[in-house]
Amino acid sequence: MRVHIATDHAGLETSRFLVESLTSLGYDLVDHGPREYDPLDDYPSFCINAALGVRADRERGLDSLGIVLGGSGNGEQMAANKVRGIRAALAWNHETAALAREHNDAHIVAVGGRQHTVEEALEIIKVFLSTEFSAEERHERRIGQMEEYENTGRIAGHHLDSDD
Repeated sequence: MRVHIATDHAGLETSRFLVESLTSLGYDLVDHGPREYDPLDDYPSFCINAALGVRADRERGLDSLGIVLGGSGNGEQMAANKVRGIRAALAWNHETAALAREHNDAHIVAVGGRQHTVEEALEIIKVFLSTEFSAEERHERRIGQMEEYENTGRIAGHHLDSDD
């Protein structure tokens, strides 16, 4: 499986640990940066590039997921979610990592580098990477509604308040 990874300065140590650890476990890691520590870096481009990489791989039929890291993982998740067709989920334990895949077919996991030791982060991410989507009808239906809204601004058969 190919895994795209990106971070900001707060997750750089965790990112380096994950690249080494996951590569040794047989994953094909694509590091979208940053390459060096800069306390003033801007994470959106790194995380968006990782999400674009996951999307491009998946469109070509490749087995691909992603990881975005930061101090909390919140902003990084938000950035990855701006890429059309990508679902990124913040995970802070094994259960949230598994549910992101099982129920939401998330493509990217966000983890807070300042919230976990590198070993804890690795274990959360291993759960995410090894969990399959359940493909239950209710989960597929809900994902379909999110995709419909993303593409049309509507969800057929459901009332949505106007955002005008």
